[in-house]
Amino acid sequence: PAFSLGGERPEPAAFSSVLRISARQPPGSPHPSPGPPPRLASGPGTGVEILDAKTREKLCFLDKVEPQATIAEIKNLFTKTHPQWYPARQSLRLDPKGKSLKDEDVLQKLPVGTTATLYFRDLGAQISWVTVFLTEYAGPLFIYLLFYFRVPFIYGRKYDFTSSRHTVVHLACICHSFHYIKRLLETLFVHRFSHGTMPLRNIFKNCTYYWGFAAWMAYYINHPLYTPPTYGAQQVKLALAIFVICQLGNFSIHMALRDLRPAGSKTRKIPYPTRNPFTWLFLLVSCPNYTYEVGSWIGFAIMTQCLPVALFSLVGFTQMTIWAKGKHRSYLKEFRDYPPLRMPIIPFLL
Repeated sequence: PAFSLGGERPEPAAFSSVLRISARQPPGSPHPSPGPPPRLASGPGTGVEILDAKTREKLCFLDKVEPQATIAEIKNLFTKTHPQWYPARQSLRLDPKGKSLKDEDVLQKLPVGTTATLYFRDLGAQISWVTVFLTEYAGPLFIYLLFYFRVPFIYGRKYDFTSSRHTVVHLACICHSFHYIKRLLETLFVHRFSHGTMPLRNIFKNCTYYWGFAAWMAYYINHPLYTPPTYGAQQVKLALAIFVICQLGNFSIHMALRDLRPAGSKTRKIPYPTRNPFTWLFLLVSCPNYTYEVGSWIGFAIMTQCLPVALFSLVGFTQMTIWAKGKHRSYLKEFRDYPPLRMPIIPFLL
């Protein structure tokens, strides 16, 4: 599951300071629409040469760029000569095989001389994270309900639009629907993305994962031959308690993370516990939102005693552990005073 925070698409940074733009455009490429005249550098500026990272072909030369210009501003200037490569599609780097520079990186702070050579890679068509999340989460919500209501052509004509006699089946539908409705609302009103877009091709992979697992687990949980958990009502009540607590915890962490980042900014701060007891897990792990998310699906697996749910939980835990380790490393690298007792996702272990 994709449980990283997301949210607002950043506005394109305003660009400034170029005396001359010369570029080689592909045959038949559209001409950039004329914009406002760029502000000239007040003194000697830096020349920025942009080469194709694969072919080393010279794509663009920006003359007299102000030293205070950011990578975001350079991307906007580059887009004026190559409109097909809007800023979100661009990856600019100092080395053809190196890491992408951040939009907020300032030209004069990079290890370049009077002429900077940057290498360009096309990231492909991009799509808003909000659109991705809404698509990913609306699918499982709708698909699960198709199986719950036993629409025709799923279980056979005999069972069309019939209802299960087991209480746990109805409870599972409520929990599953609540989870994805919560995600949809968080996407619209809570999450703030550090990146505005992702590659368009990823939405097909992500939707296959979410929608496929939703159909798989829903088929068995709502099947006419489904049998309740081994330990009956006691097992269901315990699992429901785990699910509800973890859902509240996950939401609490998302709200705490939202409050750390002002709207429209990419500010990064160390997250700390608040007065909300659910946030106290920050004392022990770097990504408690993932911890609570895994806990929710473990509770759902115990409640339904369904193998596809258990496998979904395992795959999700594996992916979230990778993300948590990456975020944990970033925190340690960025903040020297980062709390030493924290682990990425599981207190004291992992």
